[in-house]
Amino acid sequence: MDFDANRSLIVAALARIPSGDRVALQTVYRLTSAKLFGVALRILGERSEAEDVLQEVYVTIWRKAVDFDAGRASPMTWLIAIARNRAIDRLRATRQSRRMDPIDSAAEVADSAPMADSELESSQTNARLHGCLDTLASHERAALRGAYFDGNTYEDLAARMSVPLGTMKSWIRRAMIKLKSCLES
Repeated sequence: MDFDANRSLIVAALARIPSGDRVALQTVYRLTSAKLFGVALRILGERSEAEDVLQEVYVTIWRKAVDFDAGRASPMTWLIAIARNRAIDRLRATRQSRRMDPIDSAAEVADSAPMADSELESSQTNARLHGCLDTLASHERAALRGAYFDGNTYEDLAARMSVPLGTMKSWIRRAMIKLKSCLES
């Protein structure tokens, strides 16, 4: 199944969830759980914590699917933001400081025997994403990767890059707008 078909399935399923459609939630889970689990695992570093967060993510999706607007964000951007925020909340709640591994370690979480068509789709999607990331200014790219791939807070990134918090938020917002525009073209 190609990238646009999966996106359409997720958007359609998210639209049916507010009416209590459990099959729609199962569809969203089937199409997104591996990726969202990888995001949570990457941030938390512990499988059991990531599993707990993943459950919270789908409870949140069940309750907040009515808020999803396909015109404002792609479904995966919205879902990854929920997973990222839940994982960071969990990390803060447990007050554990731990060293985070590179985002590449999240790839180990994926299904060990992917279908050939999903491999092709994945490589095309990755090539497209990396191509779009390369069009961003270096500071925007670093801020975006730090926030969404490495799980850093805006405050941490602002301190690390020696800029005001508002500037960091602006960089990330502009980078997301540019990235969305590039991916949609």
